[in-house]
Amino acid sequence: MATRGRPRGFDREAALARAMEVFWERGFDNASLGELTRAMGINSPSLYAAFGSKEALFQEAMALYVKTAGGGIWDPVDSLATARDAIAHVLYATARAFTCQERSRGCMIVLASPQARGSNPSISDELEQHRRGNRDCLEQRLRRAIDEGELPDGTDCHTIATFYSTVQHGMSIQARDGASREELLGVADCAMSAWDNLTRSLDRHATRTHRRAGARRRHIPAAP
Repeated sequence: MATRGRPRGFDREAALARAMEVFWERGFDNASLGELTRAMGINSPSLYAAFGSKEALFQEAMALYVKTAGGGIWDPVDSLATARDAIAHVLYATARAFTCQERSRGCMIVLASPQARGSNPSISDELEQHRRGNRDCLEQRLRRAIDEGELPDGTDCHTIATFYSTVQHGMSIQARDGASREELLGVADCAMSAWDNLTRSLDRHATRTHRRAGARRRHIPAAP
């Protein structure tokens, strides 16, 4: 027997996929219940009966996005032969994925956050955890590259991972604003051209100390 409130023939997975499309396009705050129910082909009581709440529906839609649309970008990171290949894959796959439709929506994980953090902190926190998880994925791959001898000891894996995840997030915003595939591939090219400088063997602590000392010296007034 169908659960009370659900129409006959209700296809929960298909309805969830359509809800994901709405959240991906509109974000959490801007996706109204009316838009969601129209897209899903159900009424409000059916939505609550099947998913519990708008927040719970969004969480399931986000998990579906990670499993489907987002998976092609991040899933191969651990299986590629080198850390450089892994990061290049993330950037170039991002450029292709975000421009494979006539109207790009960018990355749901980056762009669907509530407009004000206080409006729904649990959703904000969960999206933040996903974004941090992507950065941590890159950082772990870089640390493995040190163990395997691809990268020198002392490589600042955290900063490099933060840099490349920031680039990837920025590509999402550019895609939403209408950037072409060629433009996003150009961004990926520029980011990868920095790889050798970011990963070369340096005493990074000493370099930063020297840079800060130089900045202080430039601001010391000349002696009378």
